[in-house]
Amino acid sequence: MLEDLGDNDDIAIPLPNVSAPILTKVIDYATQHKDDPLVSAEEANAKQSSDDITEWDKEFMNVDQGTLFELILAANYLDIRNLLDLGCKTVANMMKNKTVEELRKTFNVPNDFTPEEEEQVRRENEWCEDH
Repeated sequence: MLEDLGDNDDIAIPLPNVSAPILTKVIDYATQHKDDPLVSAEEANAKQSSDDITEWDKEFMNVDQGTLFELILAANYLDIRNLLDLGCKTVANMMKNKTVEELRKTFNVPNDFTPEEEEQVRRENEWCEDH
């Protein structure tokens, strides 16, 4: 998008998928991380633990769920890989060690299974439960 503008700095860049408050947060993130070393795609993929989040990043992502999901969508739309990874790691950490019922409550997901269907799914997937 920026390449298409050439040297014209006076043209507004429309970002219909990103609200002003979210763009402000994205800019805060980018400002904080502007001097971070560049990481290759292979190095980034090798570093996929949800536990390696800095304190600043944890505090930055300490927002309500709506804001968190808007940040993830904005990072994806703007192709900011590190912010997208941070958002996904934050959601993964929210999910850790939670039961299905706790996840439904946390993410406001209704249970649309009948009790019989739910029992069948549990039986079919017993192999993946932690014992």
